Amino acid sequence: MTTHQEWKQKAAERSLDGRAFIAGERCGSASSETFATLNPASGKVLVEVAACGEKDVDRAVAAARNAFESGVWSTAAPAHRKAVLLRLAQLIDEHTDELALLEALEAGKPISECLALDIPESAACIRWHAEVTDKRYDALSPSGADVVSMITREPIGVVGAVLPWNFPALMLAWKIGPALSVGNSVIVKPAEQTSLSTLRIADLAFEAGVPAGVFSVVTGSGESAGQALGRHPDVDLVAFTGSTATGKRFLHYSADTNLKRVVLECGGKNPQVILPDVANLDAVAEQAVAAAFWNMGENCSAGSRILVPSSKRAELIEKMQAVLAGWRTGDPLDPDVKLGALIEQKHYEKVLAHIEKAKEQGARVVCGGRAALTETGGWFVEPTIFDQVTPEMAIAREEVFGPVVCFIEYDEVEDAIRIANDTCYGLAASLWTDNVNSAHKIASRIRAGTVTVNCFGEGDLATPFGGFKQSGFGGRDKSVYAHDQYCELKTTWLKLA
Repeated sequence: MTTHQEWKQKAAERSLDGRAFIAGERCGSASSETFATLNPASGKVLVEVAACGEKDVDRAVAAARNAFESGVWSTAAPAHRKAVLLRLAQLIDEHTDELALLEALEAGKPISECLALDIPESAACIRWHAEVTDKRYDALSPSGADVVSMITREPIGVVGAVLPWNFPALMLAWKIGPALSVGNSVIVKPAEQTSLSTLRIADLAFEAGVPAGVFSVVTGSGESAGQALGRHPDVDLVAFTGSTATGKRFLHYSADTNLKRVVLECGGKNPQVILPDVANLDAVAEQAVAAAFWNMGENCSAGSRILVPSSKRAELIEKMQAVLAGWRTGDPLDPDVKLGALIEQKHYEKVLAHIEKAKEQGARVVCGGRAALTETGGWFVEPTIFDQVTPEMAIAREEVFGPVVCFIEYDEVEDAIRIANDTCYGLAASLWTDNVNSAHKIASRIRAGTVTVNCFGEGDLATPFGGFKQSGFGGRDKSVYAHDQYCELKTTWLKLA
C-alpha cells in the first residue's frame, strides 16, 4: 500500500490541468479568465481552472448538437457505443491512482475511500450502463392486424449534466453512463470546487473513442456556466445533483426558456429508525456511524437523524462513540484517515454555525462539536453527536451536510414513523428491526426513495436512486430506469393496405 509520505510526494509531483474540455480538446475560456481551485486540507491553491461563461457554453452546445445530428454517436450501432464505454471504464480503472489523488486533493476526501470506492465504482457504473446498451428492446402495440404500431426510444439530444462536489467522479458516471449509452451528446458542468477528475475523465473518454463534441466539460461557477447551460434553448435536458434550492432554479430556467426536461436529485434529512425489538446494537452502531459520518457527512443520503426508543438510547450512544473512536480525522492523503476536510471555508463555517445553533436550542453535545486541526489551514470539523434533540429543533430539520448526527427519542412506533416523515425531504431512510413483518410494514410507510433495512446504503447499480418530495424531481439515477429519462418515446403508426 502506498504510504502517506508517498502520496504527498505524488501530489507534489503531479502536474494539474485546469483547462476546459470542449469539442474534443482542452482549451481556456473565451474570456481567458480563471478561478483558483483549493485544497480543503490546507486552504492552498492547487491550480487555476478555466472560468467558462455563456460563450463557452454556446460553443459546447453547438459542438454537441452538430455531433448529435451527424449521427456519429446518436445513430451508431449500440454494440459500438457499448464497446467505447467499456473501454472508458477500463481506462478509468487503469488510472485509479491518478483519479483518486485528484479527488483527495480537490474534494478533501480520504484517499483510502477514493481508491476503494469512488473511482472503482465510477468505472463499474460506466461498465454497467455500457452492458445495457445493446440489451434493451422496443415494442409493438397490440393495435390490430391492419397496422404496425412501433413504440421506440430515441435519444433526447443534447444533455446538460450539473454535478455536485461531494462525489465528483461517481456522480459524473451516474449521469454520463445512461446518457451516453442511449446516444445523447453530453455537456458536463462540474462543481466549481471539484473540476479536475471530471476533466481527466473527459480526456480518457476521448481516448476511448467518444467522438469530439459528444462529451464536453465546461468549468466555472453556477452563476455563469451553470445558468448558461440551464437556460440554453438548444439543450434538451438538464440533470442536476445538488441542493434543493439550486435544483429549483433549474426548473425556473426551463420554464423561462424552452421547457427542457429537468431531472433533479437534491437534499435529504434522512432518518435512521431503530425499533425497540432490535437486539444487536453493535451492528446498528457500526452502520449508524457510517451512515452519519461517511464522506464527512457530505452526503445527500447521510443518516443524520437517529430515532431511538428511550430504552435503547444510552446504550446506542455509547456503542457509537466506541466505533467513532476508530474514525481518525486528518490529512486526506493519509491512508489511515477516515475523515478528511470539508469542501471549502464557506461550508465549514456553515456547519459550525449549525452546531452552535443546536447548542443554543438545548441540544447536548455528546462528542465533538468543534473545529479541528486549525493549525493546518484546512477546514476540519470534529465528528459530532447531539443528544436531547427534539423534532422541532433546526438541527433535526435542516440539512447540515457535515459530520453531525442527532438523537431523537420516541415513545411509540407510530411516533417514530410520524417523526421520520415530518420533513420536506424524502431521499433515504434506514430501518432497524428483528421482525420481518415490521420491516415490510414500516418500510412501506416511510416516505423516501430508498429505504434500507438493517443496513445503511443506497442499493447497487441495478436499483434506482432518487427522492420523494423536495429531494427529487423528474427521474432517477442508476438502473435501467435512468436510461428512459434520457430518451424520447416515439410511436410510429404504419397503416397497412
